[in-house]
Amino acid sequence: MLNKKLENLQKLDNGESASTDAEDVLNELNTISHSAALQSVETLLDYMGQRGLYYGDITAVRKISVDIRQEMNKQQKQRRITDFLKQ
Repeated sequence: MLNKKLENLQKLDNGESASTDAEDVLNELNTISHSAALQSVETLLDYMGQRGLYYGDITAVRKISVDIRQEMNKQQKQRRITDFLKQ
């Protein structure tokens, strides 16, 4: 993965890639992991709970947390399938 990033950056430096390649590189470099996002959401939930914020807002943030966990599970399953097929 790191090699691909370096390769894309070299293409950008050489002027070989189109603007969509540049956007892809920037998106890869600025991607936030699911675990980092989940940690931030959980911290926000703790903060909201401490401040006694509106229950509807807390429920909405919990939904985001559930969505992140589901996405993490999908990716983990996909990795397992890919690893199995490589064997």
